[in-house]
Amino acid sequence: MSAERDSAVGEQISDGGRKTAKAAKTAAAGGSASAKKAAPARKAPARKTPAKKATAKKPAARKAAPAREPAAKQASARKAAPAKSSAALKKAPAPRKQVVAPKKATASVPAAPARTVAAHPQGESLTALVRRARRINRELAEVYPYAHPELDFENPFQLVVATVLSAQTTDLRVNQTTPALFAKYPTPEDLAAADPEEVEEILRPTGFFRAKTKSVIGLSKALVEQFGGEVPGRLEDLVKLPGVGRKTAFVVLGNAFGRPGITVDTHFQRLVRRWKWTDETDPDKIEAAVGALFPKSDWTDLSHHVIWHGRRICHARKPACGACPIAPLCPAYGEGETDPEKAEKLLKYEKAGRPGQRLRPPQAYLDAGGRAAPPLGAG
Repeated sequence: MSAERDSAVGEQISDGGRKTAKAAKTAAAGGSASAKKAAPARKAPARKTPAKKATAKKPAARKAAPAREPAAKQASARKAAPAKSSAALKKAPAPRKQVVAPKKATASVPAAPARTVAAHPQGESLTALVRRARRINRELAEVYPYAHPELDFENPFQLVVATVLSAQTTDLRVNQTTPALFAKYPTPEDLAAADPEEVEEILRPTGFFRAKTKSVIGLSKALVEQFGGEVPGRLEDLVKLPGVGRKTAFVVLGNAFGRPGITVDTHFQRLVRRWKWTDETDPDKIEAAVGALFPKSDWTDLSHHVIWHGRRICHARKPACGACPIAPLCPAYGEGETDPEKAEKLLKYEKAGRPGQRLRPPQAYLDAGGRAAPPLGAG
């Protein structure tokens, strides 16, 4: 019995062995298959790169999204495009105007940079204005190194009388008239005691001779009575004299006493407004505005430079812009004659080769080529 059981068991074992062998084979086969299947799993890290590629490709998919929704976005894009173009079209005229304006100026004016320098003087900063104003003064100092007061005088008394007489007439006419006046009345005491009718006859060529006679006799009496026959050297004293205002006082202070002052005559007023140094029209306000642009030590010479330029080149009615040495700095360039040959014919006094206004000019003026004016009645 035990043998049979053992044989049966053996058979079972052998069968089991066969089964197990088969199972082993199938397991081996399955193992190889699973190994084959597992191989890709082991290579999974290598497949991660495609996964990354896939993730990298996701933006492409996102980029492709607009293709799926072309209607809304393309429509909005189409609407945006005309908006930009219309905005560009609207903005286009502004730069064209800015470019065209200078071209028109340069077409007719050779020295167009003058307009470019001060195209918008109202927007000019104070620093820029000071620099431009001082540069103009330096340029004029080179053009008129011999600039001087154009009234003949030998002492402060003669200068104050001549300056009062220069109102509403030229310095030349005053210089032609005062020699006879000072020859007959050389001192304040003499003129204070003069016969008004005799003085009027001498002063007749200057115009407004009755009013001027009253002024010069009156100021002579004031000098005798209040200042001992001497011309005072202070502004507050000078303006108390009959016929003497701030302009006359500064002429006397600057040229007889060497004390700085700005002479705001008609030429000075015209030019500083043309140059946009100030828009004021009152002489006292002009004096204050221009004085603030320069050091006090420059005031007297500045007055000479500006007045000389106004008499010789920058005239009231027709300035000689084509012959102006400061054209590139002038906002008003083009108001006068811009053709150089035509502008040359508008120059006056020594700039045109003609006599100046003084019968006895300084030697420096004569050395620079200036000519003395003829006396009254000559030529």
